Amino acid sequence: MTTDTPTSADTFLLGGDLRINRLGFGAMRLAANSLHGPPRDPATGIAVLRRAVELGVDHIDTAGFYGRGTVHAHELIREALAPYPAGLVIATKVGPLRDATGMPSGEATADQLRGLVEEDLRRLGLDRLDLVYLRVGGLGPVGGTSIARRFEALAALRAEGLIRHLGVSNVDPAQYAEASAIAPVVAVQNHFHLQYRDDTELLARCAETGTGYVPFFPLGGGTRPIDPERYRRVAARHGATPAQVALAWLLAVSPVLLAIPGTGSPEHLAENMAAANLRLTAQDLTDLTESNVTG
Repeated sequence: MTTDTPTSADTFLLGGDLRINRLGFGAMRLAANSLHGPPRDPATGIAVLRRAVELGVDHIDTAGFYGRGTVHAHELIREALAPYPAGLVIATKVGPLRDATGMPSGEATADQLRGLVEEDLRRLGLDRLDLVYLRVGGLGPVGGTSIARRFEALAALRAEGLIRHLGVSNVDPAQYAEASAIAPVVAVQNHFHLQYRDDTELLARCAETGTGYVPFFPLGGGTRPIDPERYRRVAARHGATPAQVALAWLLAVSPVLLAIPGTGSPEHLAENMAAANLRLTAQDLTDLTESNVTG
């Protein structure tokens, strides 16, 4: 694999005071491979988390609704890593509520958000959450509604000291602007990858303001997964895998982009983390971009 020495470009100053590596870890697949899949062995999830930190992960993204059966990401994180190492940033999301089938299709009101934040604090074993995203819209489409009252509720919890920094997730530019007028937004978490670039406008806005941009489904997922054939020629040049190329492209596209690939497999974890050292050339980036359709 083509690599070079890591530099300051490999890190990001989140919220002006939390220096983190730009390649982190997403916890959604720790408990199950999907929100509706069978639960995984919790011992494997614990092993993956501990290995992730050993490999340099200092930013873990989780949510209270990441779980299946009796296996839940929050509890795995606490069991694996508490007492937490210095410098580890744990981000969580509040807003979605599970329905009778266990899917997070409902949406909390402003008055319910305090309870969700306090529950996350208890389950993670923390006195303050580093970063809390208001996840908007449940499983519905982005945009189309005001988020002011709910974001104001989280801003009040930040003022109380229960939350260090705030973010928004699954939002459009208008919702991002609405939240930013209420309290500082240090990160946006939206759907984005090489073959799903509908959010280019908001990513550019984040770059202008120094706001972290954290794509979910960084390796595809959702309704528009990546096509490995598009990545194989570039991967072959570097002795890498298509998934590593997909992650390296994300890190190359903007200095504010923070990738959080998730996995419940130790083998996939090692593969994902190695992508931090893959340096794509200008020709690689041109080939990848020209072979894909934006939006």
